Amino acid sequence: MNKQHKFLVLGRAGLDLYADPPGTRTEDALMFSAALGGSAANIAAGIVRLGGHADLITVVSDDAVGRYTINQLQKYGVGTQHVLALAGEVRNSLAVVETRSENCQSVIYRNGAADFQLTAAHIKKIPYTDYNTLIVTGTALAVEPSREATFKAIELASKAGLQIILDVDYRPYSWISPEDARETCLRAAQHSTIVIGNDDEFAVMGGGLDLAKSLEAEIVIYKMGEKGSVTFSKNEFFETGIFKVQALKPTGAGDSFMAAFVTSLSAGMDLKTSVRRGSAAAAIVVTRVGCAPAMPTQDELSNFMVTHAHSTL
Repeated sequence: MNKQHKFLVLGRAGLDLYADPPGTRTEDALMFSAALGGSAANIAAGIVRLGGHADLITVVSDDAVGRYTINQLQKYGVGTQHVLALAGEVRNSLAVVETRSENCQSVIYRNGAADFQLTAAHIKKIPYTDYNTLIVTGTALAVEPSREATFKAIELASKAGLQIILDVDYRPYSWISPEDARETCLRAAQHSTIVIGNDDEFAVMGGGLDLAKSLEAEIVIYKMGEKGSVTFSKNEFFETGIFKVQALKPTGAGDSFMAAFVTSLSAGMDLKTSVRRGSAAAAIVVTRVGCAPAMPTQDELSNFMVTHAHSTL
């Protein structure tokens, strides 16, 4: 495959357990269904579903859950040659999640998370020139040694000529403080070609739309949930609406947006079309159980955009 369509995705991969059947509260569940989880893993799975090639950079625990995670990545077609299995006390992240549109509870277990053990030594072994794009999910910046490793990946990928995409992906429970998150995420944004985040994520970086406008990245996408998104680039500014659907749950939309957006750009589509396809993919995922399993194929995305109305702002 032409490296134009090859992506490196850096961040967490883990196990999601969904209360079953859909609509069940966790405390009332008698069964749970298992799925691949973690924002970086979800993005990578979504890219592959849409015809791209994605290799994941992460660390998993060297145990049954880590092996489950690697097996699932491979079943989705995600490259795992840059996934390190680490023995010891570290454990894969676990999310216990509900499929409910209102009052959806997510319980995240990330004490001693394996993916935070990513090191600069591991990062230096990656052949960046084989790829076109590095996608960084912001949770990887939350603590050391993952923070240093992530910035080293950005440095090496930039030197190799890759575009750098930052998904701010702010998860408060991973950070020491909002101030630490603000300083670190802004630093990463300043070294990124494209920055994507939502209201809360731009707020933690110290501003809303004004901050999005002021960043020097080539493209900045400010997502506003049901209000759509605003895109800033060197040559244009535009607003994008959403595809209205009956959502089963709120999770996975951002990961699906990223996957569809980057694969569309990679295929030579213009910026407005790529953002719109990202919006459509996000709408599809919230109508389905799971995140990685809910990612659309090319045909599903195209058919959805024909059959569903796109709101205007």
